[in-house]
Amino acid sequence: GVRTPLQSLHEHNEATVVPALLERLAAGQRIALISDAGTPLVSDPGYTLVSRARAAGHAIRSIPGPCAAIAALSVAGLASDRFVFEGFLPSRPGARRARLQALAGETRSLLLYESSHRIQAAVADIAATLGEQRPVCLARELTKLHEDSVLLPAAALVDWLQADTNRRRGEFVLVVDGAPAAEAPQDYRVDLDALMAELLTSMPVAQAARTAARLTGAPRNAIYSRALELAGE
Repeated sequence: GVRTPLQSLHEHNEATVVPALLERLAAGQRIALISDAGTPLVSDPGYTLVSRARAAGHAIRSIPGPCAAIAALSVAGLASDRFVFEGFLPSRPGARRARLQALAGETRSLLLYESSHRIQAAVADIAATLGEQRPVCLARELTKLHEDSVLLPAAALVDWLQADTNRRRGEFVLVVDGAPAAEAPQDYRVDLDALMAELLTSMPVAQAARTAARLTGAPRNAIYSRALELAGE
């Protein structure tokens, strides 16, 4: 329904189009940056225009529209208090798996975009690198006629996609449950008396004291005195 003149803006023409748009702003005109399927700049073009317009001192206002990442998070049923947006994963399998491996310990929910021709491979890689039981919400065609979403363990989601070709059509958002928080490291400090008692069964007091000091970092003189007590000397 937009009737005012439109100018296409994408990654291949930004270098030539943006300067002309800045000239129009400098002349007092108003420009609206719009997207046909989501929010500009969120894995869509617009960063160059916005950053250069702001640097030039022009006022910039936001009129929020649908954002697939936030829409998916709101229906995923996974933790939404803390999350990280990763956009599109690398298209090459090796690079994609490497990136997922780097994210394996991320405890926040992961938001990923994916295309129809890579969705099954991407989910399979998630299962392989993050774990077959890692919960993943797949949201497809959000706010459109054929909107669909499902929450399954990663391995089961691979099978779900394989079962119906229609499930592999459209635009996808994956919300991946964060990794469990790492457990606090266990305390493996050695009981000095137990260590000395063990060492004294096979070596003289002085040698046992030297060995215990080297292993524990405790002062050698203090260990030697305690070793004498334990040895009954």
